[in-house]
Amino acid sequence: MTNSAPAFLWRLAPSIYGPSVLFSLGEYAILPLVAVIAVGMGASIALAGVIASAAVVGQVLGNLPASWVVSRAGERVAMLLAAGVALIGCLGLVFAPTPALLGVAVLVIGCAGASFGLARHAFMASRVPLRFRARALSLLGGTNRLGRFAGPFLAAAMVAATGDPVSPVWAFVVCLVLAAALVAWAPDPERTVTAPNVSAQQAAADRSVRAARPGVMGAVRDGGTALLRIGGASAILSGMRSIKDVLLPLWGVSIGLDATQVALVVGISGTVDFLFFYTSGQIMDRFGRLWASLPAMVVMAAGFLVLAGTHDLPDAGAWLLGVAIVVGLGNGLSSGINMTLGADLAPADQPAPFLAAWRTLTDLGGAVAPLAISGLAVVSLPFASVAAGALAVAGAVGFGRWIPRYLPHVGRRPPRSGN
Repeated sequence: MTNSAPAFLWRLAPSIYGPSVLFSLGEYAILPLVAVIAVGMGASIALAGVIASAAVVGQVLGNLPASWVVSRAGERVAMLLAAGVALIGCLGLVFAPTPALLGVAVLVIGCAGASFGLARHAFMASRVPLRFRARALSLLGGTNRLGRFAGPFLAAAMVAATGDPVSPVWAFVVCLVLAAALVAWAPDPERTVTAPNVSAQQAAADRSVRAARPGVMGAVRDGGTALLRIGGASAILSGMRSIKDVLLPLWGVSIGLDATQVALVVGISGTVDFLFFYTSGQIMDRFGRLWASLPAMVVMAAGFLVLAGTHDLPDAGAWLLGVAIVVGLGNGLSSGINMTLGADLAPADQPAPFLAAWRTLTDLGGAVAPLAISGLAVVSLPFASVAAGALAVAGAVGFGRWIPRYLPHVGRRPPRSGN
């Protein structure tokens, strides 16, 4: 067993982190352009929005079948299958004759993303030592942020060079082929990385050892209370991440910023978010899970509550930029939190079924919350911002109440023994 966190994480780069960057880079190169492609095929604006949201729906629906694949075939095979399914979805994007089939292709890509993500999550939950689990998962969250940050720029460059909004799909195809090659030919982490002692992990997390019932429903019944309570707070966190992607641009348009200024505000927020992704893991491993999750929610709550009072101020643009930086900081501090908490609660010997339920719950929060906030924004943007802040407060209360109960010691270093 490798004792050094950097050495251990470096061993995972070819088979886990490298493919994750590639998959995320290609996925976020195409997702911003799905609506453009749909409109070009004759879809209305409303229908194009529905088609673009099919990726989120596919991710929610794909978690449960992904659990079956991971449990029976293993993480490596599941990642290869996910890359193959995503490749089929890419071909659908290119050759779909109707908007309806385009939506099916986007749904397939979302399902593949769920399987790819669950396989990585299950591997980390069962094989990364507890003492630097949060750093490992925060780094995994950072790979997603890198792809989300760089993917749209890659897409913009390809569209500018070719004039074809479909061209970034071929970039995703190349990314999928490279990711599959890394997974297939890199040293198999399931063979080279030995799983930590299960009972030691469970003792460190103060969880009793019991026989787990098979399947997702069995995992839900065994861990249902913690799943619903901590998972509910984590679902709110996922919702806050999606809300910021909707509310900040809407606010910028509402106060009169042009497209370039809105993009700049969102880009600066994303840069701050990306810069702090590893800090979250360091905090969780050193001080405990609560010390990253609670401040992240409080910071985002403060940002949205302050934003609500700035809409009609003379310097509303500067206020929006300041809040975007604050929200980006809060989101950066939350990197890897949901994956880490899910891994802490999951049975170490068979994590996939529990993690499938966990990811379905958190993905559902990420899908529903922005829709609700968008509905409130039709009435009043400041009211929607207050609602977002109140939701973040509820998430903070949930983390503060339930993490100390279910995960009281995870991530805290044991005290040094004196002489």
